[in-house]
Amino acid sequence: MNKQKIGFIGAGNMARSLIGGLISSGVKSNQLFAAELNEDSRNALTADFSITTFSENQKLLDECDVVVFAVKPQVLKTVATSLKAKDAALYLTIAAGIPSESLNGWLGSNKAVVRAMPNTPSLVLSGASGLFANSHVSEEQKDTAESILRAVGVTVWVEDEAQLDAVTALSGSGPAYFFMVLEAMEKAGEALGLSADTARLLAIQTGFGATKLALEVEEDPAILRKQVTSPGGTTEQAIKTFEELGLVEMFNKAMTAARDRAEVLAKELGE
Repeated sequence: MNKQKIGFIGAGNMARSLIGGLISSGVKSNQLFAAELNEDSRNALTADFSITTFSENQKLLDECDVVVFAVKPQVLKTVATSLKAKDAALYLTIAAGIPSESLNGWLGSNKAVVRAMPNTPSLVLSGASGLFANSHVSEEQKDTAESILRAVGVTVWVEDEAQLDAVTALSGSGPAYFFMVLEAMEKAGEALGLSADTARLLAIQTGFGATKLALEVEEDPAILRKQVTSPGGTTEQAIKTFEELGLVEMFNKAMTAARDRAEVLAKELGE
């Protein structure tokens, strides 16, 4: 990202993770800025990352080439419309559900806007983010946006912004699905006689190991599942039960419901 100045409006957990990830990836602290009303939060950012902070959003915008909106979706319109936006800047939003067209209009139109949908594992630099760029974003700006999100995990671009609703249903909400599976495995382990601590440790480590294996080998998950499933064995009995209970259809219905809700929220929040 050369010597571009990157500013964050909002200093919550996701902004802190992105700032920490960028510094770990080699971005200098004097390239990073944050605007935040809360003085304690500003002081914490300065102490932890040695970056410059502001109490006023406009001062940050005047200083930076890239502005990252890391505020709650409900306040993004108020924040954006209060700014005198620069035409040359890149505006990256991680506020869930706000269409890029809405943010572009709030900033005064004809602005380079990238909308990103990260997820909570970004807080431990293991996130997955979907990105969409409007027609005003240059290739160089796309590279910049991707580099910012890649500091906390993997990134994928979508050509149709509507696909971000599917990203929301899959990776945005997805961590909750895995946590629910972990909960279920823990409870089942306890019901089978294991202590709560043992069941939790085994469930979490099994989830971590399975995911790590899927990331590091070439086989797709269906092949990996079959490799673990010996004919007539214990795993086969469990898989048959999941299939009989309609696990795949359950996920299809749940994620469709999440996608549909994302579409509704986008219309409500983008007005």
